[in-house]
Amino acid sequence: MRVDRFLSNLPRYNRQQVRLLLVEKRVRIDGKVVSDPHSEVLEFSRVEVDDEVLQSGKPARYFMLHKPPGCVSATRDPQHATVLDLLDEPHKDDLHIAGRLDFNTTGLLLITNDGAWSRRLTQPQTKLPKVYYVETEQHIDPSYALKFAEGIYFAFEDLTTQPAQLELLGPRSARLSIVEGRYHQVKRMFGFFNNKVLRLHRESIGELTLDHALKPGEYRALRTEEIHLF
Repeated sequence: MRVDRFLSNLPRYNRQQVRLLLVEKRVRIDGKVVSDPHSEVLEFSRVEVDDEVLQSGKPARYFMLHKPPGCVSATRDPQHATVLDLLDEPHKDDLHIAGRLDFNTTGLLLITNDGAWSRRLTQPQTKLPKVYYVETEQHIDPSYALKFAEGIYFAFEDLTTQPAQLELLGPRSARLSIVEGRYHQVKRMFGFFNNKVLRLHRESIGELTLDHALKPGEYRALRTEEIHLF
């Protein structure tokens, strides 16, 4: 939200007073004096006028979790344990999941309280590659790679998947890179060949790779440089 709008929404200031505050350089955002009415106020911003704090802000939080099988990518579930149950953090109700994984799918899961950050990460137009390790019931034929690169038609949604890259690792294992996150997408892509996915593990999102030191169910805070990848 623009700082002039933020201030105008407060009952104490009218638009003329807001303009005067900015001109007189009495407004600070995160400790920096601002005079531009277009300066942005985020939910994490500290906003001050003179020596009075109008919004204290709250710390943005970003976590990487190694999701184990058998838990739900949700904040609450009446029947199953959720990924938030694995976090020993205060104020967990403020957190949400940026890009879900299926119940028995494992691997990299990102959790944050920064809505703008998670939207950048998950919106379709960013086309961030998501890399999965896949094990299947039957042999994976090399022809799969050509079909995945071409795109597979999903009748239910009446759409064709974006081109995906498949790397064969063994007779029944592969590494798949996709830029979408449709419902059960990887399983449905292999299902096109009547080949059941037995194991699915997300290794990376964009340039961020799951920390190999994290065991299933463990997590850590993202480093500054990792946050800035998105």
